[in-house]
Amino acid sequence: GAQIIDLMMLVIDVTKGMQTQSAECLVIGQIACQKMVVVLNKIDLLPEGKRQSAIEKMTKKMQKTLENTKFSGCPIVAVAAKPGGPEAPESENPQGISELIEVLKSQAYLPSRDPSGHFLMAVDHCFSIKGQGTVMTGTILSGSVSLGDNVEIPALKVTKKVKSMQMFHTPVTYAMQGDRVGVCVTQFDPKLLERGLICTPDSLHTIHAAIVSLKKIQYFRGALQTKAKFHITVGHETVMGRVMFFSPAPANFNEEIQENVFDFEKDYLYQEQYLSKDSVSSEENKENDQAGEVQLPKQQWALLEFEKPVTCPKLCLVIGSKLDTDIHANTCRLAFHGVLLQGMEDKNYTETFLPKLKVYKQKHKEGQVERVMDDYSVIGRSLFKKETNIQIFVGLKVKLSTGEDGIIDGGFGQSGKFKIRIPDGLKPDTKMLLTAASKKKSKGGKGDMTKEDESSKNDSAQPVTISLIFKRYVFDTQKKMIQS
Repeated sequence: GAQIIDLMMLVIDVTKGMQTQSAECLVIGQIACQKMVVVLNKIDLLPEGKRQSAIEKMTKKMQKTLENTKFSGCPIVAVAAKPGGPEAPESENPQGISELIEVLKSQAYLPSRDPSGHFLMAVDHCFSIKGQGTVMTGTILSGSVSLGDNVEIPALKVTKKVKSMQMFHTPVTYAMQGDRVGVCVTQFDPKLLERGLICTPDSLHTIHAAIVSLKKIQYFRGALQTKAKFHITVGHETVMGRVMFFSPAPANFNEEIQENVFDFEKDYLYQEQYLSKDSVSSEENKENDQAGEVQLPKQQWALLEFEKPVTCPKLCLVIGSKLDTDIHANTCRLAFHGVLLQGMEDKNYTETFLPKLKVYKQKHKEGQVERVMDDYSVIGRSLFKKETNIQIFVGLKVKLSTGEDGIIDGGFGQSGKFKIRIPDGLKPDTKMLLTAASKKKSKGGKGDMTKEDESSKNDSAQPVTISLIFKRYVFDTQKKMIQS
């Protein structure tokens, strides 16, 4: 229903104030609609003498809550919809309802509607009428429909002709975006469709995965982790899905991103979790506090992989939640919202589609210089495991902590050591440093090798470290290592 709200009433129990579910409704309102009226209900439960001051207190509290939302300053009306509760006699008159009706009249507006584009309707009821056929009632989300049109029920892959239509018990021949309508078709079993979408034939896609641009919902506690499962609401379906978060490459963090399009030409940085102020660890914060604001990208995306395929229009609203959270826990279950930019219709999308998605992980390995061979080469260790195939790293660039650039030339011996070529030659200082370190080592006598290694580690001379930095694309089947 989040797709069809033009104006929302948020009903609050005046004796309790905002509850977890009221907060969730407020979040959905923030995502899905522009206007809201707050209704404080059950004022008959407040003692008469203190009633007015209690209403004023709760009104102030609600104004404070809404201050940082798009509904700041919205009307707040106090009512008792059913004084005395459900058991009270019918003769009890509601309180404040006429005032509420006036407020709703003042807030009501005619949204601008557009009949162009593909017909798409959200069906919320389906039932049969004897001698007529099967009626599907709902709200038209886009486009328009006329008598005699063919409409598709994409979830079932069937197409039916519109036999008759009614709006509020009045027969009509045409309906458009925003209308509530009942559409009658024949030879269709209503049990097959309780709710869902109907549309212009072939205009909707059934997808197995999608790329979405997204924002975290600030009230959701906890991090949004890559590989985590969420309940994903797309159109009128909610299915389980797994997420993988990614952001622009750090150099483009501040670049303005075009809305509602996804650029497959660009490189994106894999993220273990969605980046937000609270996800950047406290250690980093300490460092960054001196340097000023934590750098966060203007836009982030996720790859959503659905457990079962979903049918939806392009650019539709997506809401991710943790609906298995304890309903009585005082916590917001809605985690993120976004826009579906690109759906993947192929069942084998992992082979056919994902390799086009250039999301990379930055890899950083460190080792140490073991000894000098000559002015233009050194032997390194600790960068690779003994069993690593060093051949695949040959030709990659490395940097020494003393500043020289080197290239991995090949393995050296059997224990994972390797040779590095230094095209511009070693600096005299580096050579002295390394020669001094190896002399110290050999002074330790011809003792056990491991002891020598230990002594060189604990040596006062700082060892010369080797850094190897490369990136690897997550969906590259050949797992190539790439350096800029």
